[in-house]
Amino acid sequence: MTFTLSNSANLGSVTLPIGIFDSGVGGLSVLRHVRAQLPQEDLIYFADSAHAPYGDKTEQQVVERSLAITAFLLQQGAKALVVACNTATIAAIKALRARYPDLPIVGVEPGLKPAAAISRNGKIAVLATERALRGDKLLALREQVSTATGATFILQPCIGLADRIEQCELGNDPQDATSAMLERYIAPMLEQGVDTLVLGCTHYPFVQDAIVRTVQAHTQEQITLVDTGDAVARQLARLLDAANLRRSDNDAPRLQGYTTASVVALAKAFAGLLDLQPPVTHLSV
Repeated sequence: MTFTLSNSANLGSVTLPIGIFDSGVGGLSVLRHVRAQLPQEDLIYFADSAHAPYGDKTEQQVVERSLAITAFLLQQGAKALVVACNTATIAAIKALRARYPDLPIVGVEPGLKPAAAISRNGKIAVLATERALRGDKLLALREQVSTATGATFILQPCIGLADRIEQCELGNDPQDATSAMLERYIAPMLEQGVDTLVLGCTHYPFVQDAIVRTVQAHTQEQITLVDTGDAVARQLARLLDAANLRRSDNDAPRLQGYTTASVVALAKAFAGLLDLQPPVTHLSV
C-alpha cells in the first residue's frame, strides 16, 4: 500500500491528532512524555516493527520509510509529527521538513548538550544504534559540543538491544540476555571513567532500571542518565502553541495504535510498558 500527500500540512484545527512514529515500540517512551505534557491531545502511534530495526538500514531506506509513514499519518489528519526515533531523526528529518514545510515536526536528538552541562568530569558515553552513531548529524553535534565544552564523548553501539526491548525483554532478571548485553556495553564505559550515560535510542529508557543496576554493580560513583523524551514533549508543546494548535477542551483524549507487524505485540507493549490498552490496527505500508 502506498500513501502520497501534497506538501500542505493538515493545519487549521486544534481537534486533529498528533502523529508519533518509531521503528518499533521505543517511541512509546516519548509518547508517555507527550501524554504527560499535552494530556488533552488525541494521539496516533505508528510502530514500523515489520521493518525494525532501522539501525541496520541504509539512510535511503530510513528516509523512504519515514516519508511513507508520515504520509499515512497525515491522511489520518495529523496536525503535528513527532519522529520518536533517533535513527529516523538523523536520517530523515531534513527530508520530512522539506516535503512538509508547514507541518510542526519534532525529532529526537541524543542529549549531548545537556549531558555536557551535567557531567562533572566531561567524560560521557553515548549509547545508541550503529546507524545513529554513524550519522553525519550526530558526528557534527559531537564535534560542536566537544569544541564548545571540552567534553569527551565515547560512542557505544548497542547492537541487538533495541531488538530485546521490542520483545519487552527489559532486563528484569539480572541473569537474562538483556542484562548480559547491558553488562557488555556499559562496563567498558565505566572503566574509562564516564560519569554520564546518554540514552541515544528511544527504546533504552525502558531498560533504565537494568542500566542502573548494571552501573551500581561496578561503581559507587554517581552516574547520570540522560533521556531527552521530556525535552521533545516540551518542544512539541511550544510548536503547537506557536501555531495555535494546542487542544485544551478534550476530556476524553483518544489514542490509536498502528503497526506493520503484530497487533498482539504492540498491544502487549502498550500494556506492559505504559499500562494502556488502546485499539491497535495492522497496516501494510
